[in-house]
Amino acid sequence: MSRQDMTIAEHIGELRKRLILVVAFFFFAMVAGFFLAEPLIRYLQHADEAKELTMNAFRVTDPLKIYFQVAFVIGVILTSPVILYQLWAFISPGLLDKERKVTLSYIPISVLLFLAGLSFSYFILFPYIIHFMVNLSGELNIEQVIGINEYFQFLFQITIPFGFLFQLPVVTLFFTRLGLITPLFLSKIRRYAYFALLVIAALITPPDVMSHLMVTVPLFILYEISIWISKIGYKKAQAAEREAEIHQ
Repeated sequence: MSRQDMTIAEHIGELRKRLILVVAFFFFAMVAGFFLAEPLIRYLQHADEAKELTMNAFRVTDPLKIYFQVAFVIGVILTSPVILYQLWAFISPGLLDKERKVTLSYIPISVLLFLAGLSFSYFILFPYIIHFMVNLSGELNIEQVIGINEYFQFLFQITIPFGFLFQLPVVTLFFTRLGLITPLFLSKIRRYAYFALLVIAALITPPDVMSHLMVTVPLFILYEISIWISKIGYKKAQAAEREAEIHQ
């Protein structure tokens, strides 16, 4: 039975099966996360940025909370390729054969971009912010007593959003190939997109110009790359449509 012949109930049933597969894989990924969480936490605690701070547990449950949060993040990262594949498998019957092959290649690219976003924020942005905060505390004669829970919450707040923001080129290309957006549309809304990215940068950075620029400039570059990639995808989509019309 083709996807077009399926009823709404059958669509929902297929979606339910794919969600069950994702949840099952996430369960095993979380188990792996429990084994990987402790060495990852130790690594993050002994990083140069953390060495400058004295971290404390203000609640008895703080270490356990951090342990579960890190295991959850690991589980999500390990499950992300499965989530993307199941999403692709659900919508692929509505795509052309060439589009299926192309969009399938988006999965490893998306995972790599997510890891690139995490790496950029952790190795470049996060150290600068920590040094800025430590220097500011010294100038104000404030002795920082850092809770380990607050430290990891701040770390996740800085790094995780960048993993998703770095998906912008892939998402743009995906929507372009589906015909939902065009390069012209992205160019027309550039000023509004820049404003939205400025707001996002302001929300995840401290209030100083340098750290704000360290976030906004890469985001602007990502948006321009997304427009360029969208142009390529749009031309290929149009070429595929013309080829399909010729063979009809």
